[in-house]
Amino acid sequence: MKYDEYEKELLEHEDEILSKARIPTETEKRLLQEAARNTMNKDKRINIRISSRDLGSLQRRANRYGMPYQTLISSVLHRYISGDLKEKIFEEGSGSNS
Repeated sequence: MKYDEYEKELLEHEDEILSKARIPTETEKRLLQEAARNTMNKDKRINIRISSRDLGSLQRRANRYGMPYQTLISSVLHRYISGDLKEKIFEEGSGSNS
């Protein structure tokens, strides 16, 4: 599995992070559970058109993660709108051919 820089940093400091971890209080548990339920509440359905090639790639990647491809798509969209995934902006004149 490939890790991004943030994930690699977390793995390097795993012992330190875990040593500072604590068991959440009952109130914190309830708040976290409610947040998880609200995050996972999928109450809307959408239909999109996607190329066969992209769909095949999504299905293969989802298979590697052991999840349905619709779940992968939903997860990527959620991470994007949450700010966890950033857009790559290509400016004119940038790139390897300049």
